[in-house]
Order: sequence, then C-alpha cells, then structure tokens
Amino acid sequence: MNNTTYSIKKSEIERKWYIIDAAEKPLGRVATQAALILRGKHKPTYTPNLDTGDHVIILNCSKVVLTGKKLDQKIYRRHSGYIGGMKETTARDLLNKSPEKMMMLAVKGMLPHNSLGRQMLKKLRVYAGSEHENAAQKPEVWKF
Repeated sequence: MNNTTYSIKKSEIERKWYIIDAAEKPLGRVATQAALILRGKHKPTYTPNLDTGDHVIILNCSKVVLTGKKLDQKIYRRHSGYIGGMKETTARDLLNKSPEKMMMLAVKGMLPHNSLGRQMLKKLRVYAGSEHENAAQKPEVWKF
C-alpha cells in the first residue's frame, strides 16, 4: 500500500477560462470567487505551491455594488515613497474613475502576497462593460 500524497506536475495542469458577471453583485463576493478560481481551489488537483488555477474574465465592474456606507467611507491609499507622498481616494471616486482598478485591487488582496500570487494575478482580465476580447478562448460562465 502506497501512503504518499500525489502532487500534480506543471506539465499536467489544464487551464480553462471562466467569465464572472459582476453586475449588481457585492465587490467582495465577486473578488472571492475570482480569487478561488485563480488559485485553483475549485479543482481536486489543487496544490498550494503551484499555480493550478484557471483564467478569469470579470465583466460589468462599473455596476458592482458596495454595501453600507463603503462608497464614502472606504479609502484606498497609496504612497509615492517621498515625504508627504500619501494619496487617498474614496471608493466612490475610484468606482467612477477606474472600476477595473477597484476590482483588481480587491482580487489582488485575496491572493498570496508573493511571486506565486503575482503569477496568478496575470490570469485575471477585468472589464468595466459587458464586452471582452477573449471569445476565442471559449470561456464558461461561472455561477455563484
């Protein structure tokens, strides 16, 4: 009897494409589902030290919902590295100006903060509208 755990090899990984429609759905719910697919946790072949995940296309980011008072109270911060270089943006401003960036930051925060997470993030495509340019990959719709 063999008591070893099977670990998938890089050459055996099969990748699929999924579409998530973010219209009228909470930002966090959409981001968690996208992170789950990007990491590959929905597959029986999930391996923590390998990128076994699939590609994700998120549509209608401009129609995403933030619950409660998050539109005005949630603040996105970034720093230039210089003294006094802190920039702040509210969720409402970011949603109006760049909804794709808001979704990208939400998903990025749910992935590992290392080179593996950066590799997973490259498989994410985010669009503000309902049109995308990945029809050739024959993506499936992800329901949740």
